[in-house]
Amino acid sequence: MPSTTVSPIIRSDASDLEINTYDAASDIPPRVVEVLRRNPTRTNVVLPIIEKAISRELTGDIVETEELWLTCSSIDDEENRTLDLVLSCSESEMGKYPIFIVATVPFSRLTDQFLVPRIENLILAMTRAGIRLDRVYSIFAPEPITQLFAEIWTEFTGVAHYETPYYAAMLSFCTRGSFRNRQATRTQGAVRYNLRPARISDLDAVAALCHGFAADSEPFVLNDAGALEEAQMLIRKEQVWVHETQREGSNLPEIACLVAYTRNIQTTATITKVMTSPAHRGSGCAQRLVRQVCKHLLYSGKQAVALYVAHDNIPACKVYHNVGFVGLDKYHDQPIEGVERWLEIGFDRAKVQLGHW
Repeated sequence: MPSTTVSPIIRSDASDLEINTYDAASDIPPRVVEVLRRNPTRTNVVLPIIEKAISRELTGDIVETEELWLTCSSIDDEENRTLDLVLSCSESEMGKYPIFIVATVPFSRLTDQFLVPRIENLILAMTRAGIRLDRVYSIFAPEPITQLFAEIWTEFTGVAHYETPYYAAMLSFCTRGSFRNRQATRTQGAVRYNLRPARISDLDAVAALCHGFAADSEPFVLNDAGALEEAQMLIRKEQVWVHETQREGSNLPEIACLVAYTRNIQTTATITKVMTSPAHRGSGCAQRLVRQVCKHLLYSGKQAVALYVAHDNIPACKVYHNVGFVGLDKYHDQPIEGVERWLEIGFDRAKVQLGHW
């Protein structure tokens, strides 16, 4: 289906804006995808989904989904039309994603003056495209975008947003240049450990860790069946590694920790889940496994590994900094391009249908 171009709201600071709507990823112009590929860590919540959907559509693997992509472009100082924002309304096997918005302009340009007309017009295009109010259960984007989207969406639709964010995090990344390839240390009280891709025999242990991770991620909790489904998917797609530990005096190994990476393209991977069993916390399992996964990814062709870490999760920030993720050192106060504050804000759960991500 051809794209739809939405006329902007009539206002002096919106006259050069153009909103295009696509209900098939393969209709998105190659130039848009190419712009996203120029900074795959910043666009990691949108680009992998688009590339996967394009591949699926081109091979005839049609899956019934409610997916929509919107682009916002404007005229720059040299009279060229440039891409500013991309919004996705998409889903995975586990459920519907939040509304994602990525910026293709520097974070420093995300001012109210720049964003307000663009977000207003994106919201107008969303409603004209038929996106139901109950589908928009949360927004996840760079902090200034999320804050304005939540305010404008509430004003436009009457659906209130929560003042306390679901998730407040820093986007960081690790490259081969920043990666710290230290020799792994021995676990305390254990005769051995093994860092490896998960296999189907690990299913119950991986499901238990997925369940624990979701339990700490209100409101996106999983029941036992949902955790098992997620674990099966991660193992089937070879997107999860485990830290196997065998305690001294025990004949049976235990799965102490997992690391999953689920938004991946040719050049970049994104770690989306790190979970250590309560019985193994404090023994360095997460750092050991994250380092091994990053080493595997970076030395098998990826140029960068991205992840989000909550601002208040100081132990995790330390782990990722020690592995080589940039901008997480508490003593580092200089901005790094691509290291950004992101925010997820939810909308009134009495009026929306939660998804899962």
